Amino acid sequence: MRFIRGLTIIVVVCALTGTAGAASGSQALVKVRTTSLGKTLVASNGKTLYMFARDKTTKSTCNGSCATFWPPLLTTGTAKAGPGVTASLLGTTHRTDGTVQVTYHGHPLYFFAKDTKAGQTNGEGLAAFGAKWFALSPAGAKIPPPAAAGGGYGHG
Repeated sequence: MRFIRGLTIIVVVCALTGTAGAASGSQALVKVRTTSLGKTLVASNGKTLYMFARDKTTKSTCNGSCATFWPPLLTTGTAKAGPGVTASLLGTTHRTDGTVQVTYHGHPLYFFAKDTKAGQTNGEGLAAFGAKWFALSPAGAKIPPPAAAGGGYGHG
C-alpha cells in the first residue's frame, strides 16, 4: 500500500511538473496574440495568460489545487518581452514554493488548464478559488468578458 501511495504521489508530481514545465522555460517569453477577446497576452506557446482578481499585489494567492487548474507562468531567468509587450511592465515574484512567477503590470500571470490549444480563452471571466480570472491586454488591464448575446433587432 505504501508503495502504491508513493507511486501515486510521484505520478501526480510529474503530471503537475509537466504542466508547469511546459508553461515555463529558462527565460519566459510574453507576447501578444489576437484571440476572440481581441489582443491578449500569451506565452511563447501561444496560450492565453490570465490574472487572478484575488491577487491584490504581485504576490500570488493561487497555490495548491488552484495552481493545478491555473498553472503559473514560471521563469528561471528574466522574463522577455515579445512584440507588442511593454518590457517595463514585466516583472517577477517569488511563490511560496520557491519558484519564480512572471508578472505583468503588477499581476502574477497564469495559464488555464482547460486552454489546450494556443489562442483559446476558456478561462475568461470564470469565478474560481475565490475570485474571477481575466485575460490581460497589452496595456496590462483585465479584459472584460464579452457581453452575452441577446436582444437584437427583429427582421420581420
